[in-house]
Amino acid sequence: MIETILIEGLIYGIMVLGLFISYRTLNFCDMTVDGAFPMGGCILAACLTHGISPVTGIFIAFLGGCLAGLITTLLYTKLRVPDLLAGILMMTMLYSINLRIMENRANISFLKLKTTFSKISDFFYEHVEALPSETGILIFLLVFIIIFKILLDLFFHTDLGLTMGALGSNEQMVISQGVNPQIVRGIGVCFGDGLAALSGAFAAMYNGFADVGSGSGVIVSGLASLMLGEFIIRSNKIGLQTLRVLIGSIIYRALMVLARRYGHYIHLTPNDLKLITGILIIICLIVANAKGKANFSKHLKRPAKKGCLQQA
Repeated sequence: MIETILIEGLIYGIMVLGLFISYRTLNFCDMTVDGAFPMGGCILAACLTHGISPVTGIFIAFLGGCLAGLITTLLYTKLRVPDLLAGILMMTMLYSINLRIMENRANISFLKLKTTFSKISDFFYEHVEALPSETGILIFLLVFIIIFKILLDLFFHTDLGLTMGALGSNEQMVISQGVNPQIVRGIGVCFGDGLAALSGAFAAMYNGFADVGSGSGVIVSGLASLMLGEFIIRSNKIGLQTLRVLIGSIIYRALMVLARRYGHYIHLTPNDLKLITGILIIICLIVANAKGKANFSKHLKRPAKKGCLQQA
């Protein structure tokens, strides 16, 4: 069970990192994720059925997510469509696009197709009999996530990364520095949706099939993971912020796995998982508001510092 929690947490953690870039760094409400996530699995399935290697298929899935993010950004910047509506429009259109990608099939099984995860499982089954086959997938994901996190942290220390962070906080300051905010925002949203599609491709490989409906509610679960991580680690350092995203994703998946396995004791069914997710988000918001009011009250009760003239 622990391996399942870690694998699912790391896979969906890639998607939550994309949400972190859009929602926290850029302050951009991007609903495209609900369509980009299954798009990654659909593109991978189409590539595998046409004889394209899994690694190439994963890369193409990432590019497909970036393209979806680009269209969302163009709707927002060029047509002046609000960010929330632009994401909803793109998410809706992606459902039909995903069906087209999979040749009008709602799902495609990977049982007869070789994927990266199946190759890793076969290798561990044949050469490392002492460990379960899922351990190989977990090791692969750990190495991939560690390398990716290091590169992402380095990116946020570059001029472009710092500008992207400043854009979400104060767009006018970025404009005053002579930087086009539309380009910076477009890069961030494209990369965020690309990560969602990459996560969808990994999830399809792990589940053994690609489904056009697999993105339903993904953005809500991602936001829940994001908030859980923020409650555990509070820091302004980018390294800790990306770390808490992954920790929050693992904790959320652990809660979902526990609810699926032991929820019947309190009469919970898999149909109640989205209800649990919504309640988690509401609780996080209530606690965050309570802490904000408490900090504000403490700030008001602090005695004002005397100025130089008053001290004299």
